[in-house]
Amino acid sequence: MTTPVVTLREITAETVRTICDLEPHEAQKGFVAPNAVSIAQAHFNPAAVFRAIYADEEPVGFIMWRPEGDGANCFLWRFMIDRRHQGKGYGREAIALWLKGLPALGYRIARLSYLPGAAGPHGFYRAQGFEDTGEQRANGERVMELLL
Repeated sequence: MTTPVVTLREITAETVRTICDLEPHEAQKGFVAPNAVSIAQAHFNPAAVFRAIYADEEPVGFIMWRPEGDGANCFLWRFMIDRRHQGKGYGREAIALWLKGLPALGYRIARLSYLPGAAGPHGFYRAQGFEDTGEQRANGERVMELLL
């Protein structure tokens, strides 16, 4: 059995409902907005880029990012892998694929924020190489970054 190939694909009129139906485990829902909300927010932020995460031909998640600050930083705004597809390495592959493309776009640092909590993503992001900056936002989110 071959390992599925993970890709980041544009969301189309034909795929948007399927992507909006993807959701994390119940315990994770407080850590990431629903994909429908993220897609709506992206449409009102011209700098935002969002993609569906596929494993071969199956949609398994969602990723969204935007430039930050002077344009040398890229901010991972949203990231989620559907509850039925977690633990298969798709998240790790999707983040690696996203990070690999950033330097060609002029980014030198990838940043993100997360809400601390038992079912939160902190450990996952640390495993991908992100480090805590010590910065905490007013909404309680903590910031991590990775030099590219």
